[in-house]
Amino acid sequence: MRKCVTIIALLVLAGQNPSRVQAGAFATEVTQILNHAQLIMQYIRQGTQLTNEVNMYARMLRNSQPLSVQTFGSITNDLNALATIVQGGQALAYSLGNLDELFRQTYPGYGYNSGAYYVQYQNWSQTSLDTTLGTLRAAGLQGQQLQSEQSILNSLKASLQNSGGQQETLQALGDVSEQQVEQLMKLRELMIADMSSKQAYQATLLQQQASSEAATERFFSYTPAPNDNQVFHAGWN
Repeated sequence: MRKCVTIIALLVLAGQNPSRVQAGAFATEVTQILNHAQLIMQYIRQGTQLTNEVNMYARMLRNSQPLSVQTFGSITNDLNALATIVQGGQALAYSLGNLDELFRQTYPGYGYNSGAYYVQYQNWSQTSLDTTLGTLRAAGLQGQQLQSEQSILNSLKASLQNSGGQQETLQALGDVSEQQVEQLMKLRELMIADMSSKQAYQATLLQQQASSEAATERFFSYTPAPNDNQVFHAGWN
């Protein structure tokens, strides 16, 4: 740039064809023009530097701005709702505080029970059915929650598309990661409910078999009371 200004100035002055008596004035004028050209180049460099600094500060300001609105899901409420809905009837829900005690009462294991067998069977089958129903309710509730989660997903997409600075982008990505963790937690809870249903059904089958084997053992190992050799005759009271 500087060379171009200098060459143009020399060409303009050369076209004036000054006389020999004006040589000293001509040299002085050329020197002044060169000085002015150098001063202009200095101003241009300062202007360019100032522009770069302004752009840098603008980027720093944009990168430090947070998102106006961050998107978070209601994971605590959703998990509590799932833990509650699986509890119903005689269900062996994973969220019960006395799960161990209730399981041992419902499925005592191998042993003979003098009570009516159909009453025991009704208790086992009802427990298994209620546990399965609780799992289906949990799946249905998660299906309903998908509608609200779709709006959250749309908000996350908008945040990612509209984020201009690094801070906004990082916060938007943090919201996406938080949603992924929430979805994994819900998936784990649904898997636990499904495991509870399967284990209740398996426990019912095992308890039926154990009770049947215990009753069979008692039948074949029954020992009558010893004979006291007393003879009863007709007409005795």
